[in-house]
Amino acid sequence: MDVQLGRIRFIRGDNGGKYPFNHSLYLEGDNARVIIDPSCSLQKLADLKQKDGVDQVWLSHWHEDHIRYLNLFADCPLRISEKDFPPLTDIDVFLDWYGIKEADIRAFWKQEMLDNFNYSPKQNACFIQDEETIDLGSLSVQVIPTPGHTPGHLSFFFPEEKILFLGDYDLTSFGPWYGDVYSSIEQTIKSIHKLKAIHARKWIASHSTGLFDENPSKLWDDYENVIYLREERILEYLNKPRTLEKILSAWLIYGKPREPMEFFEFNERVLLVKHIEYLERRGKIMLYNNQYVKI
Repeated sequence: MDVQLGRIRFIRGDNGGKYPFNHSLYLEGDNARVIIDPSCSLQKLADLKQKDGVDQVWLSHWHEDHIRYLNLFADCPLRISEKDFPPLTDIDVFLDWYGIKEADIRAFWKQEMLDNFNYSPKQNACFIQDEETIDLGSLSVQVIPTPGHTPGHLSFFFPEEKILFLGDYDLTSFGPWYGDVYSSIEQTIKSIHKLKAIHARKWIASHSTGLFDENPSKLWDDYENVIYLREERILEYLNKPRTLEKILSAWLIYGKPREPMEFFEFNERVLLVKHIEYLERRGKIMLYNNQYVKI
């Protein structure tokens, strides 16, 4: 169910807000009406445009499940962090930022982006600045840079309503995503700590539960601990030297093979490689004779 919170409307996404959908926010300022992350529902967004009107579109970040129905608002100014704009300018840049190199997989995802996510390259955008406060008229928005998930991921705090929009720091049991080329485990941890420290009355995440009426403090701990549990599993599996391919075959991130394999094998690899690199930087493992060993 959608929920009106003062001048902010929580619009629940199809499929419970799970990928490939999300939950959207609609901001009703005196000076501008804004939709944030237009990927909740084609019908809901079409009705919103017709009945309430939309003046601007804001994106928390560049991922496909946040831009699915962006084409509905092609006549509206687009606002996003400059750090996250490049993937929206060219579909090949988009795929490069995911680290998709194999020709057949690139071809699959290129078609997927066109057919199911309505990808259309953008020539320009109005960039949202880190830490700026935006006055929409009787509704102000404090921009909170929360990199890690993506370089330019943004969260938003609404001081009048004391509502914190978390974006894709979504407090799900799966834990945080940091598998893109320019994602960062270190920055993800810092952003989690930053968001957890903000005093709010309600919290809104892009996926699953979506709206939290009570402080999700324990969920923050559980969410962050997924990072450390993944690391522990990798270190435990390296009780003897193993190649990267052998580590990947253990499914230490997802726990077991999942379908479709083309999707989950890729995700397993990129998240695992991020952890391998993170462990190497901290001197916990090293590559020796093409095998990873604990130090």
